[in-house]
Amino acid sequence: MTDTAPPNRQKARLNPVLSRYLQAFVMPKGQIGLGLVILLTALALLAPVLFPGGYDMQTRDSLLPASWAHPFGTDELGRDIFVRSIYGLRTDLALAATAVPLSMIIGTFLGLSGALSPRLGSLVQRALDIIVGFPGLILAICVVLVVGAGWTALLVAIVIGGLPGFGRLARATFLSQQHREYVVAARTLGVSNWKIMVRHILPNAIDPIIVQGAVFVVAAVFTEAALSIVGLGLQPPEPSLGILLNVGMRYITMAPFYILGPTLILVLLALAFSLLADALNSTVNRK
Repeated sequence: MTDTAPPNRQKARLNPVLSRYLQAFVMPKGQIGLGLVILLTALALLAPVLFPGGYDMQTRDSLLPASWAHPFGTDELGRDIFVRSIYGLRTDLALAATAVPLSMIIGTFLGLSGALSPRLGSLVQRALDIIVGFPGLILAICVVLVVGAGWTALLVAIVIGGLPGFGRLARATFLSQQHREYVVAARTLGVSNWKIMVRHILPNAIDPIIVQGAVFVVAAVFTEAALSIVGLGLQPPEPSLGILLNVGMRYITMAPFYILGPTLILVLLALAFSLLADALNSTVNRK
């Protein structure tokens, strides 16, 4: 007997999780957010191809205003600010693509540690509460002062800063699921705590964790910008959006266009992931 179910129903049955998330991109805000993410990511990945001269090519035309040749003008050394902004975007996206998944994975399993041991779960939550007690920028500055300015310090600061958000979401899921019938039945049958956490509790935490991940990308980018603006992030000549803003503030009176380009890209990046997070959140809540 052949299966005559409609193709859409077959697709949903074969991969319901993927189908649920794809519904977010049917919404206008999801489409706009995805389009911006694809555009910005493509520019960042293709930067060496689009601008083979690199981001440090100097000329005698310093502090030129915006033009067709230089959409964001030039800096104090005659370097194209648009090119440096795209390479800075490349740096920020690479940092976020590394730090956010790490924070997501570590924070989620810390939040679910109560499924392995109630005492361990309580200790982890007290540690996360301590992290929450520090303002985000102050915590990042403390990490930089210990590790030293640079890529590693930014990575560690972003990962640590995201742990409470992911951990609390995972903890809330664990508390809401631990007394459900299927979890109690699994314990009665002798299923190990590790298997209960991975097979029964973790799948219920995926939806809010993914939404939080999209939101935290924005926080990661702004953390890099904030630390670089105060001189504790990446160091010149390596470009980043924060470094461009840091240097551009010195010329804000004589060349205000200097900071407009990096600010525009930073705003577009934040808007893109905010729209994606909003669309994913709407889909998850409706489901």
